[in-house]
Amino acid sequence: MSEITIRPLTAADREAWLPLWHGYLTFYKATLPAEIDDVTFGRLTGGAEPMGGFLAERDGQALGMTNWVIHRTTWSEKNICYLQDLFTVPEARGTGVGRKLIEAVNAMARQKNCFRVYWQTHETNLQGQALYDKVADKSGFIVYRQPLV
Repeated sequence: MSEITIRPLTAADREAWLPLWHGYLTFYKATLPAEIDDVTFGRLTGGAEPMGGFLAERDGQALGMTNWVIHRTTWSEKNICYLQDLFTVPEARGTGVGRKLIEAVNAMARQKNCFRVYWQTHETNLQGQALYDKVADKSGFIVYRQPLV
């Protein structure tokens, strides 16, 4: 079996990214209109937004993806990177794919002079938390949200 390759998401990756994106949404029991797929992928790959992604592959098969957003913060002169979405296919979990995707985001954020990478996960995502507890610190913050539509 060959190595896992992590590479930046490109406009040519829609067919590889879309099933991973839908797998991510399904994992979190979410559904979005198809237009959001188009808008999101365009933002991630169009170059006009402070957003992007990475794909994890082995032997040409997409195993996982992550999407990130860089934004300003009141806590530093430097920007901050939000690792917004991370997903691996079930058969790739526990094989190092998630860790490599996080490492790719960290390296990109360092290159872009961000002062921190952060992310959140659902309290029921115990397998994800087993990895996250090894590679990052829990902030202790609880997330609240208010829909505006």
